[in-house]
Amino acid sequence: MVIIRLSRSGSKKRPFYNIVVTDSRNCRDGRFNERLGFYNPMIAEGPQRLTFNEERVAFWVKNGAQMSDTVARIFKDAKKAAA
Repeated sequence: MVIIRLSRSGSKKRPFYNIVVTDSRNCRDGRFNERLGFYNPMIAEGPQRLTFNEERVAFWVKNGAQMSDTVARIFKDAKKAAA
C-alpha cells in the first residue's frame, strides 16, 4: 500500500519532517517515491511551518494513497487556518 507520511530529519530535540509518498513497508526514513513538502513543528506559525504541493497530494490520494493519521491532522489544521 502507498502511504503519505512524515520522514524525520533535523537534529536531536530539533525535529524537521519531510512529507513523503512511500510504500508502507519501507522504514520511516528510508526510500520514498516523491517528496511532497515539509513540516517544521519548531516554528510557531507562518509559511515556514508547513509547505506542500497540493496538486501532487490530490494526485496521490486520487490514485489510492492513504494519509497517515498525523499527516491528515496536519493538513486538516492547515485548511482550517487558511479559511
